[in-house]
Amino acid sequence: MNQEALKSIDIDDETEDFATLLEESLKADEAGGEQLSQGVIIQITDDGVMVDVGMKQEGRLDISEIKDDEGNLLFKVGDTLPVVLSSKQGEKPRISHKKAIKKQKVADFIAANKDRSEDEPLDITGTIVRKNAGGYLVEMDGVEFFMPVSLAAFKPDMKPVGKPVTARVIKMDEKGGTLVLSRRAWLNAQRKQRREAVKQLMDVEGPIDATVRRIKSYGMFVEAMGAEGLVHYTEISYKGPVNPASLYKEGDVVPVKVIEHDKERNRISFSIKATQFNPWDEIEEQLEVGDTIKVTVANMENYGAFVDLGNDVEGFLHISEVSWDKDLKHPGEVLELGQEVEVEVIELDVPKQRLRVSLKKLQPKPFEQFVRKYRVGDVVTGKITSIKEFGAFVKVDSVEGLLHNEDTSWNRSESAKDLFKAGDEVEVQIIRIDEESSRLSFSKKALSESPMEAYAKNHKSGDIVKGTVRDVKEFGVFVNLQEGVDALIRHEDLAPLNAEELQSGQEIEATIVAMEPKRGRIRLSIRRLEKQKERDVLKQINETEDDRMTLGDAIKGSLKSS
Repeated sequence: MNQEALKSIDIDDETEDFATLLEESLKADEAGGEQLSQGVIIQITDDGVMVDVGMKQEGRLDISEIKDDEGNLLFKVGDTLPVVLSSKQGEKPRISHKKAIKKQKVADFIAANKDRSEDEPLDITGTIVRKNAGGYLVEMDGVEFFMPVSLAAFKPDMKPVGKPVTARVIKMDEKGGTLVLSRRAWLNAQRKQRREAVKQLMDVEGPIDATVRRIKSYGMFVEAMGAEGLVHYTEISYKGPVNPASLYKEGDVVPVKVIEHDKERNRISFSIKATQFNPWDEIEEQLEVGDTIKVTVANMENYGAFVDLGNDVEGFLHISEVSWDKDLKHPGEVLELGQEVEVEVIELDVPKQRLRVSLKKLQPKPFEQFVRKYRVGDVVTGKITSIKEFGAFVKVDSVEGLLHNEDTSWNRSESAKDLFKAGDEVEVQIIRIDEESSRLSFSKKALSESPMEAYAKNHKSGDIVKGTVRDVKEFGVFVNLQEGVDALIRHEDLAPLNAEELQSGQEIEATIVAMEPKRGRIRLSIRRLEKQKERDVLKQINETEDDRMTLGDAIKGSLKSS
């Protein structure tokens, strides 16, 4: 490789003296340099080897330099061996057999490649064995190369020592026995080659054969016409996203088509399915939303099932569209793999290749079935599904209804959370069916006699009763007659008492003037009681045999007795 060829290589500093950098990295002798020579072994001791190199003084080798990996001697006294001679004038010669072997390998490499033309760039892949101030030493099959730091093109945070590297040979110095590499030149050549390959790819209209290089969960990288790109897992089949590892392996040849080229990042996107017949074109002509079709369950996940239409098109059946049962946790509770089912098309977006179907839409709504089976007033048995602050939800025949706190018990201090827990079976009465909003209301207390009804069995209008003041309102006073039974005294029926003077818990007496146990209402009157007492006094006067008693005396006596 001549100097004119070297000038054509794209590097940062063409004036850099690579030979000097190499000399520094190898710490060569500044005065005498290093030269390849032949020496004769004249003595072998336990720790060293004396070698005649044709100078006034013999050179000395470490014994390890003439042993193999198992510790066996490779030479004997009298043998000739190549050595590298390095010394300053007047000093004892320094020699190395291992360096000689390396220099010989470099010389052989140069001899084998020196006649390469400019059109035959030489790229090698070796291992970076060490780094110094000048650059990196790279070794390949025992041949050492030098790569200056400025031509390594490594990122600042990279630590390449011990790792493989591919670079381009940019200088072969036969006289000095040096080989210089440039990773930057190799990278530039790769970029140029990729640009040219991409340009050729973009001019191809039909399918191209590509080789699978690497397979990932999100797709696979393929190489076509010297350019590498990604086939995303959504671009493998019209059925939808697939795991590429289930269909292909590295080395497989697949037909692809370029579908996108990101010029800024120089990235190519390939598609396998773009080389095939698009069944969605057929779907667009044959299907529309609302159609009923027969499909096969192909795959199931927690969130739904994928169904096969039989022509390389898959639809999605979301778990919310599998059943009217809101408690369904997995489609496998209703479906089986390979099962044929009829579904309704609820969404069809051909440009986005999206098809959504529903199974439950072809099934009767549970609420409609419930309404046909039950009426208001029916007593049913259900299960508590959840308990809230305002009551409990009860499920009867796949339909949920509300058991409000006020319908749970006749005891106003009790609520659903005090009486039930989720999972409890409970008997309730249907008290409301709202077909328009598909809502149900249940009652538990309606199944037992109310305290008001029990009270009404033993009392009637005109009875005189006693109770305690519970609350005073603008329209009257609420009086508690017994547990769960309250009555109202309107202000006009309080006389001769004054509402402002009443206190909570105060006992008062009144007469019952109205009872509506079904509606939970009782009305009392103190004013009516007073009049009733007056009538009783008059009756007593009429019946007495003492004609001398005056009306006033009789009233006074009556009032004293009360």
